[in-house]
Amino acid sequence: MEDAASKVTVVIPTYNERDNLPKLVDLLLALELPNLHILVVDDSSPDGTGDIADKLAIEVPNQVGVLHRAGKDGLGRAYVAGMVRALEEGADIVIQMDADLSHPTEAIPRMIAELSTTAAAVVVGSRYIKGGSVASNWSWHRKALSAWANLYVNAILRLQVKDATAGFKAWRAETLRTIDLPSVQSNGYAFQVEMNFRTVKSGMAIAEVPIRFEERSDGASKMTLSTQIESALMPWRLLLGRKLS
Repeated sequence: MEDAASKVTVVIPTYNERDNLPKLVDLLLALELPNLHILVVDDSSPDGTGDIADKLAIEVPNQVGVLHRAGKDGLGRAYVAGMVRALEEGADIVIQMDADLSHPTEAIPRMIAELSTTAAAVVVGSRYIKGGSVASNWSWHRKALSAWANLYVNAILRLQVKDATAGFKAWRAETLRTIDLPSVQSNGYAFQVEMNFRTVKSGMAIAEVPIRFEERSDGASKMTLSTQIESALMPWRLLLGRKLS
């Protein structure tokens, strides 16, 4: 169980998010959670997001840090780098969330409370359990694709997680160590599936709390054809125990 003194680090990968990042940091700081830290992982954004992150770190040095990476290397690799750094810096709980304001910061206290009061190894901010929802401006085909992706992943891997592809999660530090975080192979959105699979395979529980997922505030989606292909193949590779080339 976690207590009020637990160090909570929010890991936020960024690539061209200069408009959204300051808004997100403000929202996180407004939560006034004790021992809350923010780690921005920037992949050398050409729009200057890294410079914005550095300025935020100067303004709030005790709560905001920045990890600069040499170039765009994918969401999964950014999360692994950020989470490893968070563990090295003594985090007890690691929150992963997108920089585009699609994940509600106000759900974080509830996610932490779920870790504190249950045996869950990780808590997922879920769109697909009772009380959860997606943005009203999502097109019908995007809603259908998202729902199908979750059915597809669960049918193959039997994770029993309603929102198996979600990217908003609160992890116990010991969970990340148990699943051998540095060895996670996948990139893109398949990263979420592999992390869940490793957790379930290790015999640990995944809990879900409802959230409303909003459309990104500014900027363009990072979803590409290659990430979609990887996401489709990943469940089979995990099931068959095959490594990525």
